[in-house]
Amino acid sequence: MPIVITDPDDERLADYRALTDVSLRTVFEPPNGLFVAEGELVLRRALRAGYRARSFLVDAKRVDQLPETDAPVYAADQAVLEQITGFHVHRGVLASFHRKEPLAAADLLATARRIAILEDVNNHTNLGAIFRGAAGLGIEAVLLSPSCADPLYRRAVRVSMGEVFAVPYATLEPWPAALADVRAHGFAVLAMTPGPEAVPLHRAVKTDRTAILLGAEGPGLSRHAIEASDTPVRIPMRRGVDSLNVAAAAAVAFYELGREDD
Repeated sequence: MPIVITDPDDERLADYRALTDVSLRTVFEPPNGLFVAEGELVLRRALRAGYRARSFLVDAKRVDQLPETDAPVYAADQAVLEQITGFHVHRGVLASFHRKEPLAAADLLATARRIAILEDVNNHTNLGAIFRGAAGLGIEAVLLSPSCADPLYRRAVRVSMGEVFAVPYATLEPWPAALADVRAHGFAVLAMTPGPEAVPLHRAVKTDRTAILLGAEGPGLSRHAIEASDTPVRIPMRRGVDSLNVAAAAAVAFYELGREDD
C-alpha cells in the first residue's frame, strides 16, 4: 500500500529534495550511492537493467502506473510534490535507485569494438542525447573524462529515455594520458574537430576497433586530447556553419561507423 505524504519536510523523502539544484544533487547523489529516475518508461528501463529501487514518489492519482515492488511507495498531490522536488512533476512518477559498482575502463576496452570517448561534456542534456544516440546507433561503450557530467543525473537519464542504462560506461583516467591505453587496446582514435587539419569523417581510416572522441559544446576538444588521438576528423559542413551541437555530431559519427554493418 502507498504511504500518503502530506508534509513536504517528511524526512523519508530526502532522496527527492531540490531535484533542480544541480550543485546540491551532484554532492548528494553519488556519495550516497543513489540516482533519481523520472517517468514510468525510464524507471521501468532502470528496473529491467537490474537497478534496485530504494523508493518511489508518485502523484497519488498515478499509483496504479507503478510495477510491483518491495520498495516503499510514497504518494502525494502535485502541490506537495512540487514543494519536495522544486518543480512540477508532470510525469507524475519518480523513483530513487541504488547505483551499481562503477565499471572499469580496461574491462570495456577489452570487449568493445566501437566506443565513444567524451571530454568535459558537462551539459546533462547533451550527455543524455549522446547516450541515446550511442544505444540506437551501435556504440558499445562510452568512456568519460573525469570532468564529464554524471550520466545518472536525472536530466541526463530523462533525455536519454533511460538508454544510459543500456550502454556501459566508465571513467577514463588519468586524462588525457589514458588515451594511450585506448590505442594500446588496438583502437583507432578519431578526434572530432572542425579544425582545418581534420579530414572528412567518411574518408578516415576505420579499423575493427574505432573510438570517436568528442569534446564539450563550445570549446570542443582540448589540444592535448587531439594530439593524443590518431586522426582529427570533421563532418563536412555547408552554408558557413562550422560545426554541429555535440550530440548531433555524435549521432552523425556513430551512424558513419555503423554503416559498415549495412
